Amino acid sequence: MDTILVIDAGSSQLRFRIYSVEGEGSLRQQVKGRIDGIGRCPRLQASSAGGDPLANRAYPIEAVPDISAALNIAGAWMRDERHISPIAVGHRVVHGGAEHDRPVLIDQGVLARLDGLTAFAPLHLPHNLAPIRLILADFPTLPQVACFETAFHRTHAAVVDHYAIPRGLHAEGVRRYGFHGLSYEYIAKTLLRVAPEIAMGRVIVAHLGSGASMCALHEGRSVESTMGFTAIDGLPMEVRPGQIDAGVVLYLISEKGMAASRVQEFLHGDCGLNGLSGLSSDIRQLEASEDVNAKFAIDYFIHWVGLNAGMLSAALQGLDAFVFTAGIGESSASIRLRVAERLAWLGVKLDVAQNARQSQLISSTASRIPVYVVPSDVDLMIARHTLALLMNSSSTASKGAS
Repeated sequence: MDTILVIDAGSSQLRFRIYSVEGEGSLRQQVKGRIDGIGRCPRLQASSAGGDPLANRAYPIEAVPDISAALNIAGAWMRDERHISPIAVGHRVVHGGAEHDRPVLIDQGVLARLDGLTAFAPLHLPHNLAPIRLILADFPTLPQVACFETAFHRTHAAVVDHYAIPRGLHAEGVRRYGFHGLSYEYIAKTLLRVAPEIAMGRVIVAHLGSGASMCALHEGRSVESTMGFTAIDGLPMEVRPGQIDAGVVLYLISEKGMAASRVQEFLHGDCGLNGLSGLSSDIRQLEASEDVNAKFAIDYFIHWVGLNAGMLSAALQGLDAFVFTAGIGESSASIRLRVAERLAWLGVKLDVAQNARQSQLISSTASRIPVYVVPSDVDLMIARHTLALLMNSSSTASKGAS
């Protein structure tokens, strides 16, 4: 059985999925796994597509100090115990820079160029690239595909892409990229199947999760996004502030004496819902709390989702549909209801019962704008891209040989 391996590597977690290649190029998930607590309290957990446990093992800290060690353990488990040898590997890569507007087969040249983008995403890109580097060294003939979170947004117009800074900086790569692109691409393609009547129209997708952003789609393409140069911008998130005046950063440096590295840690870990509430970054805990600061953090989150919906509606010059996705968007009926209330001026009205049931279409018949809940699947999107590039590469090689 041919399989595709999908890898998503972070600072303290390695997530992986294994998909079987079925007839006519379709994909079916076989294994879902991860190694958490890398460098702290490592644990391998894996389950079948049906949720049956396949592994649950703790390791000593010294056995899994980094992503490379985690990949070696996961790889040995797949080969030795599950007898899986993938025909290709797809990777989630947070940043593709201005050059990459689509997934790409990886070689040493591509890897070197991605290394050069590390300054744009220093907390993410080194971890994304570590498994690529290891597999390239140990299995040089195994095809690997980089799938970029920024690529889907490379369709933006120049006025969306630029900051009002000297053009030389833009040429160096200081521009608005947008992120969560794999999620938005999956939603855009899924709408063609589940809601074809609005799929090519003017659609706002709200990716509300631990990282949160919103995207304006027109004809299935990204025309505007709330995130910019980094994944800090836009909506408030679990631990990131969202939109913030650059003067605040200057104040932290000049008046609070923070070094650049400390400011980076602050913006990526001390802010957002966690910073506002002083209680938790988890929206579920905040919703369950009676603490006044927890309530304020949620109010703040709702305010900014509503505010950015107005901005994106202006970018689209109207609105034909609104879609919720990602962890909060897919699971929190109360957040969806409160966001919808902020969008009443656009003609949005939810069906409370359908919203509570987590239905796909949650707007009422009286709503001028249909509202959907569409679960995202970034891993499947990566697997699809990987298989497509693999098949295209094989087809090209066959034509060249003939």
